[in-house]
Amino acid sequence: MYSCGPPFFEAALSCSLWKTAYTATTGRDMISRRSMMAGSAAFGVSACAGQPTEYTGPEVTRIQIFKERRELQLLNNRSLLKSYRINLGFAPVGHKTQQGDGRTPEGAYRIDRRNPNSRFYLSIGISYPDANDLAYARANGLDPGGDIFIHGTPQRWVGQPDWTWGCIAIANNEMDEVYAMVNNGTLITLYA
Repeated sequence: MYSCGPPFFEAALSCSLWKTAYTATTGRDMISRRSMMAGSAAFGVSACAGQPTEYTGPEVTRIQIFKERRELQLLNNRSLLKSYRINLGFAPVGHKTQQGDGRTPEGAYRIDRRNPNSRFYLSIGISYPDANDLAYARANGLDPGGDIFIHGTPQRWVGQPDWTWGCIAIANNEMDEVYAMVNNGTLITLYA
C-alpha cells in the first residue's frame, strides 16, 4: 500500500483500514461494491474514493507540471485544455532521489496506472522511478522510492501547502476531471 501523506497522516477510517478490517473479520480478500456501500452506510463512513466522470473532449496527449509555479497543465498537442493549482512533496525543491526525501520527481515519465479506490480520493500513477533513477539510486546505495501519483486531497489537508511525500495533490473535484481526461501511457513532464 502506498502512502503519499506525511508520516503522521491518519484517516479516521480510511478505505484501506476498512478493507483490512473486513478481510480480517471475514477471511475474504475481495468485497463487492454493494457490500462496501452497505457496510459503509451501516457504519456512517463517508465515501472513500471519487466517482470518475466521463470525458468526451480532445485527447490529453501530455501533462506538464511546473513545480515552482505549483501548476499542472493538461494539453492536446500544443493546446492547453485545463490548468490546475497543485501541492507537492513536503520538501519540493530538487529531483526525487530517495524514498522519504519529500521531493517530487523532475523529468519525463508516463502515466502508468490508475487507482479508483485511492486513500487520496482518486489517483493516477507516474512511472517514477525510471531506469536513470534506479541507476542513480543503486550507484549511491539509495532506495529511490516510488508510488508517485497525481491524486486528490483529503479534507484534513485542504489549504495546507506541500503536504505529500512527493506526490502531486489537487482538489478532489479537479481530480475527477483529471482522472477522466488522462489515459494510461500519457506523457508527463515535471519541471523544476
